[in-house]
Amino acid sequence: MDKPILYRKRIIPEEIVLLDKDEILYSDEAHIVTKWNAIKPKKILHHGCSCYFLKEGFKVSKFYREDGTLMYWYCDIISYTFDVSENSYVFTDLLADVLIYPDGRVEVVDVGEIADALTDGTLTTDEMIPALRSLDKLLGLIYSGDFRKIQDMINRIEEGNIPSK
Repeated sequence: MDKPILYRKRIIPEEIVLLDKDEILYSDEAHIVTKWNAIKPKKILHHGCSCYFLKEGFKVSKFYREDGTLMYWYCDIISYTFDVSENSYVFTDLLADVLIYPDGRVEVVDVGEIADALTDGTLTTDEMIPALRSLDKLLGLIYSGDFRKIQDMINRIEEGNIPSK
């Protein structure tokens, strides 16, 4: 089967971006792992590697500086749609994010944007309930120490140690 087409949809600011430069390293029924260069390069962020956890509702990314040093692990809460006829995914960023720094510090950000999106009707309660459950599951993995398993899996795939299907 051909590799799927990937899109990133943001709610704030509203945009849909074709991720045609992302390289898919691995995919199965539960995961898609990509490596990429920053679409809009920033002063620090240069490139990264991401794993979409389709069943869990989050994406875990490694953000790198230009010199290849790790900035942090960046976790997005997401939903997605899949179009069979186009073999394409649209991943929607559901605002809340979790950053995990190399020193182990954890920061939850953009939660206020959820309140704003609910207040102005950009998102519905029905859309946010699974997002908040995904955030809770992700934080549970982080605080229990089980996030290390996710990091190890992504590191192995990034290094070319692709799991057999």
